Amino acid sequence: MNVRDSERMIAELSQKEEYSLTDEVECADLILINTCSVREKPVHKLFSELGALNIKKKDGAKIGVCGCTASHLGEQIIKRAPYVNFVLGARNVSKITEVLHRDRAVEVDVDYDESQFAFSEFRSSPYKAFINISIGCDKQCTFCIVPKTRGEEISIPADLILLEVKKAVDSGAKEIFLLGQNVNNYGRRFTSNKESINFTELLRRVSSIDGLKRIRFTSPHPFHMDDEFIEEFASNDKICKSIHVPLQSGSTKILRAMKRGYTKEWFLDRIDKIRSTVKDVSISTDVIVAFPGESDDDFEQTLEVVRDASFEQMFSFKYSPRPLTEAANFSGVVDEAVAKERLKRVQEMHDEMLDKKSKAHLNRVYSVYFEELRSDGFVAGRSDNNLLVKVKGSENLLGEIVDVLITKVARLSCEGRVV
Repeated sequence: MNVRDSERMIAELSQKEEYSLTDEVECADLILINTCSVREKPVHKLFSELGALNIKKKDGAKIGVCGCTASHLGEQIIKRAPYVNFVLGARNVSKITEVLHRDRAVEVDVDYDESQFAFSEFRSSPYKAFINISIGCDKQCTFCIVPKTRGEEISIPADLILLEVKKAVDSGAKEIFLLGQNVNNYGRRFTSNKESINFTELLRRVSSIDGLKRIRFTSPHPFHMDDEFIEEFASNDKICKSIHVPLQSGSTKILRAMKRGYTKEWFLDRIDKIRSTVKDVSISTDVIVAFPGESDDDFEQTLEVVRDASFEQMFSFKYSPRPLTEAANFSGVVDEAVAKERLKRVQEMHDEMLDKKSKAHLNRVYSVYFEELRSDGFVAGRSDNNLLVKVKGSENLLGEIVDVLITKVARLSCEGRVV
């Protein structure tokens, strides 16, 4: 989602202000930092990065801080770093060309509606396109700051989404990535009298566009994974068989404290439904350990679910208290040493699982969409089920979907040859 926001800012600046990209900080007339505030560490990193950039930048160059940290810190950023020229929140991306000309401007309105703004077009890759289908989030997860930084959830009208998909495909993209905080809650709220459809129907309509080969999306919410959605995911040939199902905790007690809206049993039922319905599916997840009040038994239940669900990929973190969230005031804070040990255990267990899983890819053939030319003579891409695959090759493979025989495996990627 942050990548897409960055693309939109680049597009507006390129089309309306005649800026072009540079990799050299010392050459830049404008330096933008697009931020995330989901965890605490990136927020701390922001100010050290700003200090370094202020030393490197040339005279007269402007610095702008954008994204979710901009949304929740607002004017505090300029107070702490007075050389910053403007602050632009995650819900105000369309105002980039406006704040550019207002020194010390702060635009962080989380109620601002950009759902129908006609952004200029720029994509960081010619082979795939990120496309927002909603903005904001209506969930009230007690650990999450996102609803406070991106505002209430609004669905983008289906006709605008389909138009954007068609434009991307016409310009050469074979894969599109649908984005939203809770994509399978699509259709909950529109700000115009547009036709209201759900996410499953949106997937059907997107897949009907000629020339589109692959559809990916993130992130669905376990609570909204009904049978209709899973069956469409399984049966629609254009939908890549890779899905992110964020667990957060394997303890129903902790899930309730997190206000996730589902139980351990519901989560495992949905995983079983996906695995029994979708051949060779790849399932990724998020896990938070040491949430306030998490006991040893709660943590053991998380290990149990991770083991039973057998995730192909896992993003795991120690709980990070965020401002403006309920959990920041919860009692039962877990000792730091215990938190570190729990994170180590769940990661080591999952690594062992991945080592076993990776062996199953050897000597199998996967259909791979190549999109990255590497400096070591390899070309890289992903299989339908999101396996990272590289082969010896040239730029002739870029943008092509070809069959690859896997000849070497590692925990997170594979090597093969075109067949």
